[in-house]
Amino acid sequence: MEALDRSRAAAITLTTDSGDHPSIELPPAALRLIGQLLGAMSEGRPVSLVPAHREFTTVEAANFLNVSRPFVIKAIEAGHLPHRKVGTHRRIAAEDLMAYARRMRAGQEAALEPMADNARELGLDY
Repeated sequence: MEALDRSRAAAITLTTDSGDHPSIELPPAALRLIGQLLGAMSEGRPVSLVPAHREFTTVEAANFLNVSRPFVIKAIEAGHLPHRKVGTHRRIAAEDLMAYARRMRAGQEAALEPMADNARELGLDY
């Protein structure tokens, strides 16, 4: 990743099973993205690529957030998760869902910090 961050290269060279070395020209930003994806995969982290214009149903959003569909509906009705209606169905833009997931995660971490402080005070470090 460090080499890709400083690189101005516009191509990568691949090696095929037959030993050929085709070159593929890519912008540096794409090379960095490929490096980040490979790094996440090597660490065993799940990776998903979602088109920016994609919309999720409430069921898909619940699966993505690992929560129940009623939880997603409540978040929508409370105004915490933007959506649009298609007939009677709700659709959630990918970028809105990602932003909500980041806020959810930040809230979870903030809630866990006092608990961790209490555990440290009680000598229950793990």
